[in-house]
Amino acid sequence: MELSHEQLLGIAHQYGTPLYIYHAEQIASQYNRLQNAFKGVNARFFYACKALTNINILKLMKNLGTDLDCVSINEVKLGLAVGFKPRQIMFTPNSVAFTELEEGKRLGVNINIDNISFLERFGNKYGGSYPVSIRLNPHIMAGGNYKISTGHVDSKFGISIHQMRHIERIVQSTGLHVKGLHLHTGSEIKDINIFLNGLDVMLDIARHFPQVEFLDLGSGFKVPYKDGDDSTDVELLGQKVGEAFAKYDKEMGKKHQIWFEPGKFLVSESGYFVVKANLIKQTTATVFIGVDSGFNHLIRPMFYEAYHRVENISRPEGDERIYTVVGNICETDTFAWDRKIVETHEGDLLCFYNAGAYGFEMSSNFNSRLRPAEVLVMDGKAQLIRKRDEYEDLLRGQISVLQ
Repeated sequence: MELSHEQLLGIAHQYGTPLYIYHAEQIASQYNRLQNAFKGVNARFFYACKALTNINILKLMKNLGTDLDCVSINEVKLGLAVGFKPRQIMFTPNSVAFTELEEGKRLGVNINIDNISFLERFGNKYGGSYPVSIRLNPHIMAGGNYKISTGHVDSKFGISIHQMRHIERIVQSTGLHVKGLHLHTGSEIKDINIFLNGLDVMLDIARHFPQVEFLDLGSGFKVPYKDGDDSTDVELLGQKVGEAFAKYDKEMGKKHQIWFEPGKFLVSESGYFVVKANLIKQTTATVFIGVDSGFNHLIRPMFYEAYHRVENISRPEGDERIYTVVGNICETDTFAWDRKIVETHEGDLLCFYNAGAYGFEMSSNFNSRLRPAEVLVMDGKAQLIRKRDEYEDLLRGQISVLQ
């Protein structure tokens, strides 16, 4: 379902580079895969919009039938603005001011509380009048490293499962209505047993809260980034989760929902980032391809050591050479070390694949560089969904006070 080199080149020539391109049908395919994997399971899927919040992507998700997972009050407002109902939004902030939770309550969305302090404050102020869910830290290491793992013992996310007595005391003393339990152990999870171990922890804890209606396992589904990469077997996960919930529902005498919050899984493979080779630089150690972008546009390779497949889409055939692909930022912004790429000339266009998640979303104007445009391809038609920054955008919000 990948867009062809010819399609990417045509769009890049029309809108210029650097350029983010998203393929709507690929997003729909991933969502349908999840739906099929959990067929027969009482499951809801909340798109983790921190992966990509362009309003057109949010509208696409809404039209597909997803709910929305938000981590800031402004993400909540974006969701409401494009037509999501408050009950369709899960709000899971971290280390924010208590006023954000209060605003979330005013807006009527699902609120997920991840610390003892705010749990107690919310309970004391609102009692059981506004149901909430609680984010737990299961002390499960997932995702391979601390940068993408959020459920380990040193994580800032969630309330430790070893603080259950404290949680119970707050619930009992304030009358807090706990309607859901939540955990998210990290990203890039290949082993479905990570999810199943987390589910076992939550099912055990849920027995302490008879009002619980749903259990939220977050996400972290892995997608392949290169040939031979493993990915999360969501079909097997759906089967195993269905079996566990059927047994639990029978034991408890009522039905529960399972919630998931896929972000990268839905949008990563739909995204293409097209850049131009500004120069080819031969040194004593390597040959650099310097492109018209940098970590101000795609920071994942530098921040997470993430791998993105790189192809020369201007010259799909030819002899391969070993290149190191770098950006135009005055920092070490290496996209890829020692990659086999078809012999590249200045002016050629390169494409980074799997660029739909945390690409544009983490972009900046570092070095006073302009942020790229975004294009959505749907039904074979490419449409501009965000214009490229202009110089004036760098000045927006600044106030000149000196002569």
